[in-house]
Amino acid sequence: MGGNGSEKDNASELMQHFSYLKLPDALSDYKNARYVLFGVPFDNTSSYRRGSRLSPNYIRYAYNNLESFEINYKYNIPDAGICDLGDLPVYEDVEYVLSEVETVTRTIFNDKKVPIMLGGEHSITIGAVRNLRNVKMLIIDAHSDFRDSYMDNIYNHACVTRRCLDILGRDSIVSVGTRSTSLEEYESPEYRNVRFVSSEYVLENGIKSVLDELDEFIGDSRIYFSIDMDGIDPAYAPGVGTPEPYGLRDTDVRSIIRRFSKKSIGFDIVEMTPLYDNGNTSMLAAKMIQDFIASREK
Repeated sequence: MGGNGSEKDNASELMQHFSYLKLPDALSDYKNARYVLFGVPFDNTSSYRRGSRLSPNYIRYAYNNLESFEINYKYNIPDAGICDLGDLPVYEDVEYVLSEVETVTRTIFNDKKVPIMLGGEHSITIGAVRNLRNVKMLIIDAHSDFRDSYMDNIYNHACVTRRCLDILGRDSIVSVGTRSTSLEEYESPEYRNVRFVSSEYVLENGIKSVLDELDEFIGDSRIYFSIDMDGIDPAYAPGVGTPEPYGLRDTDVRSIIRRFSKKSIGFDIVEMTPLYDNGNTSMLAAKMIQDFIASREK
């Protein structure tokens, strides 16, 4: 599947790859959409609590309870132009899934639209980033995810930041909310090529100060924005595959979304695991989609 045909041809080709369950505010067809949402139900490299493959539709169900008019922005979300392609089929081979994600996002990028990808585990982000050069990457994550390989797999979800560094190069990635890093990762010579901002640092310095630091790091660059739900404290987002205490507040993450949505050319939300959720995590993920779109449009 390529990205060189007309938007109509691309839409037809894309739809052949997806099952279909629609986000309530996704009222646009592909041609007229500015945002293209799709799910990737994959969690085969998850190392603790599996189930993130179920999350795209749980997020859609939660979203169904939100008002389409976002009062904080005085904005009607359907006016943004959203197309929901549904979900990719369930596959077990991570390399095949990454190839599918790479192909789908390449088409969306080539058509000058913004992909919004719902995971699934964090490894799927690698597929989207493969299409990108000369951009920076903003990650929300409890874990550094900087192992070169884990469980004999270089595409394990514990390796996503390392693989994205391979693609984007040094000083291109900032990860916020870090509070879990192995000695192996910390001692890697490449570790300092990524800027890791701990959740403790955010707590001590305040989100406004951190936003200014992130702004300085990102500068005028476009960014790819990836949110691992475990970056948020389990009090706000309990339904994740690898929870870590002492995380970011949900409102801090909202502040980051608001500051950087306009610079974002792609966005994903990953690692939500509905089997362990009380409903808060899927609702928060759904609300963050609205925050991303509304703040980007206003």
